[in-house]
Amino acid sequence: MTLLNELQSLLGPAHVLTGADTESYLQDWRRRYRGAALAVIRPGSTDEVAQAVRLCVQHGAPVVPQGGNTGLCGGATPDGSGQAVLLSTARLNRVRAIDTDNDTITVEAGCILQAVQQAAAEAGRLFPLSLAAEGSCTIGGNLATNAGGTQVLRYGNTRELALGLEVVTAEGEVWNGLRGLRKDNTGYDLRDLYIGSEGTLGIITAATLKLYPQPVASCTALLALDSIDAAVELLSRARTGFGASLTGFELMAGDCLQTVVRLFPQQRLPFEGESAASSWFALLELSDSESETHARERFEAVLGAAIEAGLVTDAAIAASVAQSRAMWHLRESIPLAEAEQGKGVKHDVSIPISSIAGFVHKTNALLQQRFPNVRNVVFGHLGDGNLHYNVARAPGQTEADLLALQQDIYDVVHRSVLEHAGSISAEHGIGQLKRDELPHYKNPLELALMKRVKQALDPRGLMNPGKVLQA
Repeated sequence: MTLLNELQSLLGPAHVLTGADTESYLQDWRRRYRGAALAVIRPGSTDEVAQAVRLCVQHGAPVVPQGGNTGLCGGATPDGSGQAVLLSTARLNRVRAIDTDNDTITVEAGCILQAVQQAAAEAGRLFPLSLAAEGSCTIGGNLATNAGGTQVLRYGNTRELALGLEVVTAEGEVWNGLRGLRKDNTGYDLRDLYIGSEGTLGIITAATLKLYPQPVASCTALLALDSIDAAVELLSRARTGFGASLTGFELMAGDCLQTVVRLFPQQRLPFEGESAASSWFALLELSDSESETHARERFEAVLGAAIEAGLVTDAAIAASVAQSRAMWHLRESIPLAEAEQGKGVKHDVSIPISSIAGFVHKTNALLQQRFPNVRNVVFGHLGDGNLHYNVARAPGQTEADLLALQQDIYDVVHRSVLEHAGSISAEHGIGQLKRDELPHYKNPLELALMKRVKQALDPRGLMNPGKVLQA
């Protein structure tokens, strides 16, 4: 029997897609990469995943795992050879258990992030991972890329939210590591090898995740600022004033939000006049475990002091849940506004917070010297040092003209990142987008150790080939 026949026998013909039925799986969300596949398979259980992987190993077929296909670095898109089997986790979508005494939830990899948040809320708990794609991204993809999002400042990346994993190895074995333990010092932490590995070592099929008490109250404010330097100082004051209650601190260049309201007129900035045209904005959120009054008093005291110190030129504090959501919607619409204006050169970088202002000033100047009038689209999670430092085309420049400069722009930005002791990938991963960039900015010994891990766990090189590491 051919591999296709065997997969159909295992999963049923309805869950082995070929031809036109595979189209939606073969292009990445940004439409930068398009591949081909022998078939797209949709196993419905961990056992079916394991059996399918074993069949692929027997036939020497590469396996490309895919969750919600919302990744931003082409990590879930096969190459163009048509030899790979794309394995979708969409049918692995069950919540297996919720333990409110242990504050854990065990879910399968194909669960949509928003569904996990809702299941936690129905149990009176909070699952804090939150990002713009939460209505379509999956937990397996979040774990495979170690996704970040808007609450990393308080709760950490996806890695910090995972206690245990279930994984199908590159040989088709099942490792059940679904332990809901906060402490487990029994050797190498296999969980951390698979988290962030982008499907190159094995396939995550389920996870046990941390839950938290629901906050009693929260406060949200959108603040107008004159400079990025003021934003960094404001963050320091907010950390001192709010401590662990500071849940989010987002930074946005003024033209990012001004573009959002221009392209999406149903959205509005809560400012008028000069404040609406500010150079920078910050979005703050505080979560409080005591009361609405206590939260509001703390919030207003810290913001009032920042205004008196001249760090904040104007402030809009949300008076309702609807207003808070509207402020977050402004922030989350920035990537959509970018997409409306065409493809750009994206950077997802991490910089020590103390160096972020200097990085932006220097890199902006370097780009203008090399590529006059290109537009910087700068926003991100200042609270954890993660900037989405993107470059859009100059007036009169075509999309093709800008993309032809992509490598040169990468060189400028990534070298500046290195000079400021940063990382060229903060939360999006490497995929195929940054695979060839990585050797220029990663310590050679680190790369060599990564390759040894890859060889040990995937000796045939069949797990998501062409991603993260060069062949």
